Amino acid sequence: MTARSALPVLAAAAAAALLAGCTSTAPVGQQGRGPELVRPGALLTCTHLPYAPFQVKRDGKVVGFDVDLVDLVAKDLHVTQQIINTPFEGIETGQDFAIRTCDLAAAGMTITPARAKVMDFSDPYFNATQALLVKRGTSVKKIEDLKGRKLGYQKATTGALYAKAHGKGVELVEFEDVGLLLTAVGSGQVDAGINDNGVLLDYAKHNPDTHVAAEFDTGEHYGFGVRKGNDALRKRINEVLARAKKDGSYDRIHRKWFG
Repeated sequence: MTARSALPVLAAAAAAALLAGCTSTAPVGQQGRGPELVRPGALLTCTHLPYAPFQVKRDGKVVGFDVDLVDLVAKDLHVTQQIINTPFEGIETGQDFAIRTCDLAAAGMTITPARAKVMDFSDPYFNATQALLVKRGTSVKKIEDLKGRKLGYQKATTGALYAKAHGKGVELVEFEDVGLLLTAVGSGQVDAGINDNGVLLDYAKHNPDTHVAAEFDTGEHYGFGVRKGNDALRKRINEVLARAKKDGSYDRIHRKWFG
């Protein structure tokens, strides 16, 4: 991903500050060993909903590919994952780590040099490309076909960067989150939408009147973000990811969400 924000940063910071005031930095595990967590007994995960199939609320519970992977980390730490839905802007700028809103960020987030300046990333856990979602029956097959037409993108995302770099002659329309973007494609408000392929392929699977017309090999990799310098937690996440790939847990979770 990418990025979405629904609330002003200051409002988000104020809300997070209230939360931070109710928490403390405490060690996990016996005798103070192991990563320090914001709240004892919990692994606080920042995300921004919806971003199916990575993070999405269903039947009152947040579920998804990222959720299941972070649950493995929480289990390894003998704590429970608690998910905090927060504007993506606070995640991407590192603000949520600075004010201790969460221990890690799991938001289908592409590792980029700009983001790596304000947070540290785990090892890559998912490969992604940008893709183009359109309604079935349209003549749009590539981004060049959109000249003089409308292309929607999600604010502050790598898809937005791609659209601005390659959408010459295309009318670009910005949306705050991916839910609004997908609705705009489905309703015909825009002629196409650009976002990460995992999200768009999942949407098209459940909405057969749409399909992914093109994918662009942008070579993106998702990572879990942690506070800058929190090597203890970052290394623990990497250990869990490596073990999950070795023992088959990663493949099982991948099949569950992507088939």
